[in-house]
Amino acid sequence: MARSDPLRLLLVPVAPAMRRLSAVAVLASMIWPLQAALVALAIGAALQGQVAGALVAGFVVLGLGRAALSALADRMAQNAAEAVITNLRCRIVTREALRSGRDLGPGATASLAVEKLAALSPWITRYAPASARVAVVPLVILALAFWQSWAAGLILLISGPLIPLFMALVGMAAKEASARQMAEIGSLNDLLVDRLAALLDIRLLGAAGAVTQGFATQAGDLRQRTMAVLRLAFLSSTVLELFSAIGVAMMAVFVGFSLLGQLGFGTWGAPLTPTAGVFLLLLAPEFYQPLRDLAAAWHDKAAADAVADELAVWEAGQGDALPGTGARTARLSGPATINLRDCVTAHGLHLPDMRIDAGQAVALVGLSGAGKTSALRLMAGLELPGAGSVEVAGQPLTEERVDAWRARIGWMPQRAAFLATSLRANLALGRDGDLDAALDNAAAREVAEALPRGLATRLGESGGGLSGGEARRMTLARALFSQPDLILADEPTADLDRTTAQAVTEGLLAQHANGRTLIVATHDTDLAAQMDRIIRLGDTT
Repeated sequence: MARSDPLRLLLVPVAPAMRRLSAVAVLASMIWPLQAALVALAIGAALQGQVAGALVAGFVVLGLGRAALSALADRMAQNAAEAVITNLRCRIVTREALRSGRDLGPGATASLAVEKLAALSPWITRYAPASARVAVVPLVILALAFWQSWAAGLILLISGPLIPLFMALVGMAAKEASARQMAEIGSLNDLLVDRLAALLDIRLLGAAGAVTQGFATQAGDLRQRTMAVLRLAFLSSTVLELFSAIGVAMMAVFVGFSLLGQLGFGTWGAPLTPTAGVFLLLLAPEFYQPLRDLAAAWHDKAAADAVADELAVWEAGQGDALPGTGARTARLSGPATINLRDCVTAHGLHLPDMRIDAGQAVALVGLSGAGKTSALRLMAGLELPGAGSVEVAGQPLTEERVDAWRARIGWMPQRAAFLATSLRANLALGRDGDLDAALDNAAAREVAEALPRGLATRLGESGGGLSGGEARRMTLARALFSQPDLILADEPTADLDRTTAQAVTEGLLAQHANGRTLIVATHDTDLAAQMDRIIRLGDTT
């Protein structure tokens, strides 16, 4: 598959509009040969002492029509660019809100949605129309040149291909430079997000100087990569201007010496007339103009290629789409039971059958990669199985029921994640619940009170201002906030010291003692031993 395919696929939603745009852009350019013919005829008539008012009037009318078509093409191109970019931004925002995993960091994703997608606009508004004109206009002008003089046609035929040849050579380097620049922009944005999230820790540790120096170094790298892109852009402009200038100069020399009678070849028998000479001189710049426009916009295509590649990486790095709508809804009725039968995940992992009754405490154990997290995600309705079935509360778990089922669940992920807002908002997430009870049950009240502004303390996505154990206790408090019937905890004690792990374990067991169903995926043998049941996944020998 051609490397340009990912880029062309971005235009699929506006394909009809792009075809109309190409037709209008080509039509606007094709008016010039008619204008050139009128100018040449007018000059020829003037040399013979004739009045050429009608020819001048025709030239003006055609010029107005060309200007109107060019303006229409520009407006159509802007509308198409806006439609493509808006659609992609909506996709990114929607999928970031509804998807469970991502390969790019938050800063890189934001940069992709805001800064980098804007690089598609010049490609759509400049490169796409120019490529349509290149496919038609030079060929028509070449035919007209050969019609008047085989030598003039030969000049254009030899000099014309040199522009796209060198344009392609420069373009390959421009693509690599643009890709490096785009990657550096994303890295710098990710670094900024991480440092802002950990701003409190940086100030407490007195690391502001080192952080500032790191920003300065990475900003310097970005500046160098940006200048590399600009150098290549100027190089390509110089090359195309050189060859187009040489071609126009050769045409002028041929026409001039032919009209002076110094050249006796190059025509189809009859000497070159002043009208034909002027016509060729007016056609020559327009022959190169589409090629020049295309070459000038070549670095726009290089930047757009880099963006398309990053979009492909973003698409590939996304987790499976979150089932349901995420809307608040009434809780699904029925006992908090779960039954997995013949389940195969979307990634092809086979899980053993398991039935968990209401009020049980169950530990899922096994080697890394055995499917503990995947089983929890299927139980929580965060994924639907690729094969097999999941029953919850005695009913099949379907796309229509997942929101109501998740309303009954307290989810404690393995990796603590927070919104860039207050601790209170991170715990409540817009739900109704008992915040004091959640903090007490998670042994997290003293953690909240120790923060500079208590529950009003603003956190970053990585939980800046909280240690690993504190962040884990806060995720437990968040899971308990809405008083769920079922608690799903993924490695709740991993990487915690003994004291903190014991506090988290006691909080979970207290919820089980209150009648809640508790399911944990864990490598912690002490935690697993305190559950009612242990379900082993994969090979644990």
